[in-house]
Amino acid sequence: MGFNKVIELFISFFKIGLTAFGGPAMIAYIKELAVDKKQWIDEKTFHEGVALAQAIPGATVMQVAAFVGFKTRGILGGIASFVGFGLPAFILMGIFSALYIKTKTLPEILSIFTGLQVIVVAIVANAALSFAKPILKSKGELLIGLVAFIFFMLRVNPFFIIIFCSVFSQIIFRDKTLNEKKSVKKDSFKELAILFVFLVIFLFLLVLFDKTLFSLALVMMKIDIFAFGGGYASLPLMLHEFVDRLRWLDAKTFMDGIALGQVTPGPIVITATFVGYLLKGFIGAIVATVAVFSPSFLIMALASEIGNKIKNSKTFIRAKKGIFSSFSGLLLFAMIKFIEEVDWNIIKVLLVFTCFIALLRKVSIFYVVILGAVFSVLFFY
Repeated sequence: MGFNKVIELFISFFKIGLTAFGGPAMIAYIKELAVDKKQWIDEKTFHEGVALAQAIPGATVMQVAAFVGFKTRGILGGIASFVGFGLPAFILMGIFSALYIKTKTLPEILSIFTGLQVIVVAIVANAALSFAKPILKSKGELLIGLVAFIFFMLRVNPFFIIIFCSVFSQIIFRDKTLNEKKSVKKDSFKELAILFVFLVIFLFLLVLFDKTLFSLALVMMKIDIFAFGGGYASLPLMLHEFVDRLRWLDAKTFMDGIALGQVTPGPIVITATFVGYLLKGFIGAIVATVAVFSPSFLIMALASEIGNKIKNSKTFIRAKKGIFSSFSGLLLFAMIKFIEEVDWNIIKVLLVFTCFIALLRKVSIFYVVILGAVFSVLFFY
């Protein structure tokens, strides 16, 4: 009976994952499934899960899916819902990556990506604005965002920037929130430890098999651990690691990966699959995908057990403010970097402006990308 529930979780979230366009908007559909239709958890528990997903690193919607699984059927349920939700995005991105390698020299494909790179500028600009909106309400957050942007312009390692901002936030923010003492359940920690051991074995085998794959996995894990604020937070970190530091991709190719990630259901962090495929084929895609989701999955597994201690910690709340503020600066820098990669003309300026306005008016990113691809073929082919 228990295993049937795991299968049901996987199939239910796989179906949602097939149409998971719109990012955080999918949370409403998960609520409809888990609370209203299946009644796996109650509404209060679901809202607690959403709050946790927003407080910890990783793609928010994926984390919410995992939380529902944890509360429904423990660790196995969390794995089933997490993998089920993300699997359609992985499969489609793998297919798109293979087609990209084989067809990117064709004039039609080149014309599509000429326009999509412009659209990526609008997408990142909109994401930067979304991150910046709450900062405008606080001088402290505005200061941290500005400091992060300046440091990034000076080529300081973004991971050091994030750590610095989280520490600096302890000085400039004075939250009144008190720590709330709640009892902590201990029944899932053994299974969590087993998962951690499997992850260590996975890394050990990569060292023996292929050191490049091992490096890829480590970088993806590092990105996931620091990606507070959802999938978009991972983009400037990937840009720094794979384009600027390791030089495994050029900026234009990375922008193509972001564009493909937007026409793929699921989180934008699925761009990791594209990076892995271009580096080491299908094996690289698997390694990159497993690595970029594993740390945040383990963190959610832990957080679902000690969630109240995390959410109500003054130190954590301050650090979270600083980290979120720093990502506004990082996304602004990424936007400038992408702008520099485009060979601008009047048509491209009009395209980026139109896409930006459409995104501001809450038009689905999926439709913006698809219509932009059609426009690109008509005007750039």
